[in-house]
Amino acid sequence: MSKIPGKTETIENVEFPTFDPSKATEQFRAVVDRGVEQSKQAFSKLSSDAETTQRAFESTFEMAKTTSNEVSLKTIAALRANAEAGFTHLETLVAVKSLSEFFELQTAFLRKQIEESAEQAKGFQAVMMRATEDVSKPIKDAFEKALKDRKAA
Repeated sequence: MSKIPGKTETIENVEFPTFDPSKATEQFRAVVDRGVEQSKQAFSKLSSDAETTQRAFESTFEMAKTTSNEVSLKTIAALRANAEAGFTHLETLVAVKSLSEFFELQTAFLRKQIEESAEQAKGFQAVMMRATEDVSKPIKDAFEKALKDRKAA
């Protein structure tokens, strides 16, 4: 028994824990193994997410290309129809015999062109709305799948 100077307490048979290097090595190895396993899982998930994102972007770009072609074809068709209508109108105007007939034909043509332009604008609007939905769908689907996967995890 030993006494601590200035204190009234005594310390009897104090045991200090012994250090076992083999247990420390096992614990360290277990921590490292868990870290490696978690890193592998994180990398696997990241890789999978990157592939999903890449497929979504590829699909989006392909859809944008297809949609762009559709819009281009619709534009060409509208321009062609307008040009044909203009040439037909010019041929009709060449055969005019009076000023009143000229104004009558011109008024009818302008009215018809305004109606055609309104119809073409509606057609373009429908194509552009569908194109917007089609182009954004792959990214939207990938985002919703990622959110669902995160909630499930």
